Amino acid sequence: MPDGARETFMQQAIDLALEGVRTNQGGPFGAVLVREGRVVGAGCNRVTSTNDPTAHAEIVAIRAACAGLATFALADCELFATCEPCPMCWAAIHWARVPRVFYACRRDDAASAGFDDAALYEELVHPPRAPRVAFQALMREQGLAVFRAWLEKPDRKRY
Repeated sequence: MPDGARETFMQQAIDLALEGVRTNQGGPFGAVLVREGRVVGAGCNRVTSTNDPTAHAEIVAIRAACAGLATFALADCELFATCEPCPMCWAAIHWARVPRVFYACRRDDAASAGFDDAALYEELVHPPRAPRVAFQALMREQGLAVFRAWLEKPDRKRY
């Protein structure tokens, strides 16, 4: 990537975040996905404007890139985000197979602005005795039937 190109893409993410703040789309976050020097997906946080808790900037950008490129795998892309991705976005980045992420601010910068994901990070590393969300297994055998159907499907698309 040419000198200064990464800074240009990060500035685009920052501009998206600022525009999102100005237009009340959501929190102060922006992201762009770049492939071969061209933006293929972009977005700002839209959690509050869409009432969608998964509409973080990174996920909005991933959805746009995948739709535009007609693929679920972004292994030849780089992500530029205004902040270190939260655990949900981190997982989405991994599922999308994005190999490199550049971010402007750290998670503690987000915490200082009122976006504290520290409890999520802590729960992932050290599950608390009283977790915030209760998970309980139910109907495993019936659920396994779905996996068997998947494995028997000759035209399944691997991912």
